[in-house]
Amino acid sequence: VGVIIGLGFLSAFVAQVFIAPVADRGRARQLVTLGVLVNVAGLLMMGLGDTFGIITAGRIISGVGIGAATPAIRRIVVLADPANLGRNLGLMLSADVFGFAAGPAISAVLVGPLGLAAPFLVVAGATAVLVLATFRVRVAETIEPSPQRLALDLLRLRPVAGAVALGASVFLMIGAFDALWDVVHEDLETPTWMANLGITLFAVPLIVLGPVGGRLAQRFGPYLFAAAGLVFGAAFMVTYGLLPTGTWIFGFSMGHALTDGLTIASSGVAVSMAVPEERQAGAQGVMGAAQALTGGITAIVIGGLYDHFGRATAYAAGAVGMLVLLVVGMALAA
Repeated sequence: VGVIIGLGFLSAFVAQVFIAPVADRGRARQLVTLGVLVNVAGLLMMGLGDTFGIITAGRIISGVGIGAATPAIRRIVVLADPANLGRNLGLMLSADVFGFAAGPAISAVLVGPLGLAAPFLVVAGATAVLVLATFRVRVAETIEPSPQRLALDLLRLRPVAGAVALGASVFLMIGAFDALWDVVHEDLETPTWMANLGITLFAVPLIVLGPVGGRLAQRFGPYLFAAAGLVFGAAFMVTYGLLPTGTWIFGFSMGHALTDGLTIASSGVAVSMAVPEERQAGAQGVMGAAQALTGGITAIVIGGLYDHFGRATAYAAGAVGMLVLLVVGMALAA
């Protein structure tokens, strides 16, 4: 499971480095449409595939589509209302998390009566319909498109590099959390309903507080908000490795969700505030690429740490990695 999750992250990394900057050259709408349709193709492969190879290929294709479309979407959101970019990026985060949380619920309802393929097919169909609905939305492209083919040059700007490091720390946490949640609860013999409910309830504060956190980050400083959230997140990660039962982990994760809800949008706000409008998609692509790479590597490595050294070591290693990236990010942003 960790390998499949990790490969999706890594394919998104490639797309966000090499494809996302195209949106800064006057092609944001086209890139969103194409990326989402590629994601639909990947979902269909995962739903209809009956071998490890096909399912893995579907996950990779889906990652490419998501990696291409997401920075373009963020660019559109930022440029639509620059004065309120924090709130709007937080609102986009809320939408992302809502979709993430709806996945297990949709699966729980559909898998039993209709089979394993049903959730993938339903989500693919709903996604295709939503793409058609966006065709009537007007999108303002940059007046003078960026000539840059890649956006890695933005890392020469210390505030951008600092924001990217903070964003990578967030996805180190997410990669570890995703890869360990199910296996930890299975090994601790947590009731299945509680493990599934935990993912859904964790998302609620992120959905509700995302716009608030984004607005506060823009107003009072995104680097400060990001740092505070990561310190709390690292503390919760260590705690997950020490708690005696899955029920305790479930309870503590609700507090973790509150701090994440108020702070997790901050790194995206920071990178948007650090670059001009004609580089927004490229900057978000660099951020997303760093996050995808970090999340992918973490999802693969953390599973090995858990298998060989146990729960406490795996979660502690994740927390240490988060804090190292936090220190690097704040030093660059200073």
